Amino acid sequence: MIKHKFSINWRYLLLAVLTVSSFIMMLMNDKIPQNLNYHSFADHRTYFGIQNFFDVISNLAFLMTGFWGLSITLKQKAEQNILPWICFFFGVLLVAPGSAYYHYAPNNETLVWDRLPMTIGFMGLFVAILAEYVHPSLEKLLFPFLGLGFSSVIAWAMTDDLRFYYWVQFFPLLIIPVILVMFQSRYKNKLYLVGALIFYLAAKISELNDHQLYILLGQTLSGHTIKHILAAFAPVCIGFMLKKRKQQSNHKL
Repeated sequence: MIKHKFSINWRYLLLAVLTVSSFIMMLMNDKIPQNLNYHSFADHRTYFGIQNFFDVISNLAFLMTGFWGLSITLKQKAEQNILPWICFFFGVLLVAPGSAYYHYAPNNETLVWDRLPMTIGFMGLFVAILAEYVHPSLEKLLFPFLGLGFSSVIAWAMTDDLRFYYWVQFFPLLIIPVILVMFQSRYKNKLYLVGALIFYLAAKISELNDHQLYILLGQTLSGHTIKHILAAFAPVCIGFMLKKRKQQSNHKL
């Protein structure tokens, strides 16, 4: 019994150390301004009067996925710790108009409306994982973490410093695999979460190779358009996980 208690405390301590140390490392870095070349996407084609047509229209994937995920989670609203998952899919849904607006006229001002809904999704996902794997009471962190996410975008917009926003975006994605290894959920189907992380990683790789993929594919689809499609498959994995999951009888906190 004593050994088990020590194990739990050790895991909590490790999460706290990783959180604090990563935040300090973020602050120790030099200011990171927004690179204006970020707005120079490969595919500028216009169809039906819509500039950057494929980067704009591919956001329909987030719209459909967001509605689908909300339909699943709202049916489960009586379930414990479902609120962060509802928040996650609401963020995915809002990414569609926010990202479409940005890609129609890419600049720093419109980018704000792309990034704000993404923070809703990131924070919803992170708190959902904390509540299901670490402790159910951590669901209370949802609204403070949403405030943290919004603050990171506002701080970037006011100071042109991306450090805080990058930490909010990437820290949960780095710490979630650690949580999945160290803690056990009360539900099965953990592999769906792994699949979601793989799709998101593939999406980021496509984003970084926007121009290269556009040339490689004969100027039919760009890396950024593919990024939207791949990223939309991440919440699809989570939706199937929530729809099919079963509680584990031997779960321990």
